[in-house]
Amino acid sequence: MPKDNFVSLTVSGKFVEQLDEIRKESNCSRQEFLTEALKGYAPVSTQSNVTIGGEKIGPRYPVYVIAEIGINHNGSVETAKKLIDMAVEAGCDAVKFQKRTPEICVPKEQKNVMRETPWGTMTYLEYKKRIEFEEEDYEKIDKYCKEKGIMWFASPWDISSVDFLEKFNIPCYKIASACLTDEELLNKIKETRKPVILSTGMSTIEQIKKAVNILGEENLILMHCTSTYPTNKKEQNLNVIKELRRYFNCPIGYSGHESGITCTIVAASLGACVLERHITLDRSMYGSDQAASLEIDGLKRICSFVKSIPIVLGDGEKIVYDSEKSMIDKLRKI
Repeated sequence: MPKDNFVSLTVSGKFVEQLDEIRKESNCSRQEFLTEALKGYAPVSTQSNVTIGGEKIGPRYPVYVIAEIGINHNGSVETAKKLIDMAVEAGCDAVKFQKRTPEICVPKEQKNVMRETPWGTMTYLEYKKRIEFEEEDYEKIDKYCKEKGIMWFASPWDISSVDFLEKFNIPCYKIASACLTDEELLNKIKETRKPVILSTGMSTIEQIKKAVNILGEENLILMHCTSTYPTNKKEQNLNVIKELRRYFNCPIGYSGHESGITCTIVAASLGACVLERHITLDRSMYGSDQAASLEIDGLKRICSFVKSIPIVLGDGEKIVYDSEKSMIDKLRKI
């Protein structure tokens, strides 16, 4: 039986086909179409769950926290291990890296641009190669994460990197905001048949719809995101989390690049099922992502706060709890 105040529909396959024909004319997702069609009658809630590495992710489950190591390891496996330790200590569910093929991902006009780095002056291409982990490095990371009992995965920025990551049988793929419009990459990742987490920074709703149409809503998690580092509070626009839930039938999360933890906590309170934050051993370290990253204390506070949010929010049904009944005779006069 459906829950009170929610819609339960039983329809024929032919009806669904006819519905989809009408929906396609309006260029919207099935979830969006049904929500608009039925919102005058009752609330519609069909948001699905996704399972990553045996962990269920969705509105009724504890918030899933991803510690984004990214490239904050600066090419050092030992630094990466310390960041993994930090994520485990804080109580994160997974750590995430970024995988690129520098020769493909670095724009031609930037390859020979000189750059000052902690390792001396070098071209931008040489710098990107310097901080990129190779297969031997990821073998060490894979082994270390298994020893520590934490999942790891990565965001591939090119086709070759997907093939590379498949060697490690990672549990899911993350697609960076910058790659949301890369249809070739999206199709390649879809072919792996693994869950996908898609960030939506610097993207319009129409661009997001197009990406979702390629990936499909099954086994997809969408992340609200603003792609500035650090993000200005006026540009957080956290209500987009609710808007994405209205448009798409999949869990919605939040990938934050702000300073501090307030916006991340608010995002979880608004229904974000997944939270992703960059982490660092020290925000003063070299690297473009370090300043907008969390150190251990901030990461611990997020994990402590957000895990209980779905529990304390409850299901919204107003009832008298058994624990309250003993107080009725004691406090209520009438």
